[in-house]
Amino acid sequence: MTTISAPGDLPRTLGALRASGHVAKTVKAELRDNLLTRMRAGEERFPGIIGFDATVLPQVERAILAGHDIVLLGERGQGKTRLIRTIVQLLDEWTPIVEGCEINDHPYRPVCSRCRRLADEHGDALAVSWKPRDERYAEKLATPDVSVGDLIGDVDPIKVAEGRALGDPETVHYGLVPRTNRGIVAINELPDLAERIQVALLNVLEERDIQVRGYVLRMPLDLLLVASANPEDYTNRGRIITPLKDRFGAEVRTHYPLDLDAELSVVTQEALIIWGDDAVSAALPDHLVEVIARFTRHVRESPAVDQRSGVSARFAVSAAETVAASAVRRAALVGEEVAVARVADLPSIVPAVQGKVEFESSEEGREAEILEHLLRRAVADTFRSRLGGVDLTPLVDLFNEGASVETGELIPATELLARLGTVPGLGRLLTALGIDEGAETPGLAAAGLEFALEGLYLLRRLSKEQLPDRSVYGAK
Repeated sequence: MTTISAPGDLPRTLGALRASGHVAKTVKAELRDNLLTRMRAGEERFPGIIGFDATVLPQVERAILAGHDIVLLGERGQGKTRLIRTIVQLLDEWTPIVEGCEINDHPYRPVCSRCRRLADEHGDALAVSWKPRDERYAEKLATPDVSVGDLIGDVDPIKVAEGRALGDPETVHYGLVPRTNRGIVAINELPDLAERIQVALLNVLEERDIQVRGYVLRMPLDLLLVASANPEDYTNRGRIITPLKDRFGAEVRTHYPLDLDAELSVVTQEALIIWGDDAVSAALPDHLVEVIARFTRHVRESPAVDQRSGVSARFAVSAAETVAASAVRRAALVGEEVAVARVADLPSIVPAVQGKVEFESSEEGREAEILEHLLRRAVADTFRSRLGGVDLTPLVDLFNEGASVETGELIPATELLARLGTVPGLGRLLTALGIDEGAETPGLAAAGLEFALEGLYLLRRLSKEQLPDRSVYGAK
């Protein structure tokens, strides 16, 4: 992990910090002030969050302005963790702490016994260090084996063995929550946390202090606690105990993208194939991204799918990455210089994502068949959307005159184009798909043409013979 060095002009002692005019704020006041500053300046508050502008984000903003701890409820893959992480960007870039403090005490008001002792000894010479915003965030996945010691703290036997008295507060090894004092603590899947462990968080949320075994500790904590939960787990598999629910100031429901445009934006943002600079990468044409987005929405709305489980955004991301990887594989095997995804790569999606979907028990054994059908529907819908207004009669006539074309996952783009020869109206077709004439390459031309052929087949204007490793399009 790379350590970020604080700017050299920041104060390094308590006296210098006071002289600089620094004002101490609580975490919630800091978040509130920075959020208001961004609002007034018209700046983006939650970068990378798509589809929540009119629904979820206003609720989160109201919770931050009200100084509330937050619990986010939503099915898997709705961006809950990503949203929590963006809140970190509302913290100050740097914040002062007593140098060496385990719980990030503010130099103006130290709360642990060590820092209070140092403050008494050194006065204005108390050493100050600076913590970047990214180090003021901690995230814990709640699992049944998480202990109170993990979250709050426990007696450190090594410190006791070194000769310190058992009742000495400095023998405590602090857990995740106090170590993130003056920051943001996120607990994912909170209902999976054992109920007796949830009890340990009651004081943190209300009294803002911690209790460790029999120690008399009054250690006021300054933090924002944000939790996430699946509504199904929230009510059935696990639960958030009632006193803890009552201590969260705001409950916010998340959701999947409400429209196709938001779905497309999520896929485009998340499905990035990132390899080395000198590695082969694949172009994923816009019409195939739309097919994947429509496919995801069809699966999400299908009565054959268990709606209580949901269909994660990771489903669409995996689908897009699989299609791109299929194109890269073809390029490597047949010697294409540029890898471009085509319709022939779409069948690779089904086995890759089948495990990401929970089906109704009545559909057992038909999972692949259902996904293949929904994928064909997505292709047909995208064809109507993109090429519904384009006259493809000259292309159909070409087949009626006896032409046929063979395509498949391992057939190069140049070979596909050569087998069909001159295609009347190919330029108009590619323009309708958003493929500019100047950017046209054999791969993109083949991707557009193959998409048109598959759409014409699905609309029953062409025939298609499906062979083990290839397909042959011909006249109806």
